Amino acid sequence: MSEAPWYKRLGSGLSRTREQLGGSINVLLKRGPQLDEEFWDGLEEALIRADMGGLAASEMIDRLRKVASREALADAAAVVSRLVDEIATEVATAGTDLFADGPVCVLMVGVNGTGKTTSVGKLAAAAAAAGRTVVIGSADTFRAAAIEQLRVWGERAGVRVVERPHGSDPAAVVYDTLTEARSIGADLILIDTAGRLHTSTDLMAELQKVKRVAERESPFPVRSVLVVDATTGQNGLVQAREFDRALELDGVILTKLDGTAKGGILVAVVRELGLPLLRIGVGEDIDDLEPFDPDAFARALVGDLV
Repeated sequence: MSEAPWYKRLGSGLSRTREQLGGSINVLLKRGPQLDEEFWDGLEEALIRADMGGLAASEMIDRLRKVASREALADAAAVVSRLVDEIATEVATAGTDLFADGPVCVLMVGVNGTGKTTSVGKLAAAAAAAGRTVVIGSADTFRAAAIEQLRVWGERAGVRVVERPHGSDPAAVVYDTLTEARSIGADLILIDTAGRLHTSTDLMAELQKVKRVAERESPFPVRSVLVVDATTGQNGLVQAREFDRALELDGVILTKLDGTAKGGILVAVVRELGLPLLRIGVGEDIDDLEPFDPDAFARALVGDLV
């Protein structure tokens, strides 16, 4: 897929955040070109209001101050024009794309309602379309709708979905899934797990059991990916810390960026976890979950402010 259609959807999806951030910055630009303390404080506040987090916003402002001094930037507009580069730098993460590079078994985890099941379906469809052999494990056995939802995704994508009846042991589903994967030579195994509160000790222990079974049975490396709902804002960071503590996460997917005016939470998530941001979602369509591009995100977030 070319960048242009995705960039357009990304820009549309981030419109609420861009309008809020842009509104705050335009107020700063209208008050005059001077780079005084009022300008710097106002710019930092605008970033914080977009939910980027206080420390990230403060450090971005510090870097912009140094750039302004070193390069003798003429005015406020010149500083804002450099904001895209600073945001892109802040959210750039190292690491490979787990869904594209080599055979892998991925556990999709997170709290209820983040979009795990939909993300699994979209990832499976994209991988199958690219010629990979994919198996989905429907291990969210607590929610009958999740089983049915994945069944539909599997039919649409031509992907095998392994399931057991509602209420079955999720670890047993994982075992069956990996058995099936070996039998058909799958090179991408996606396992949908039940949403669970990060504060529930018993549920997190169950998830650890699921991971142990996967690691024991999988022919490939097992990776844990957290799906975070962008609309939860800073609460998403609390969830991320607990899941990381329990599972040692390998990556993050951020969904529903189109549903919030605080898309800057992406900055806070990347900074907090230091993990690869593997995909971002800005809608419900099959093409609305794409690999994360720091530059495209920063351009879409800031828009044409200057």
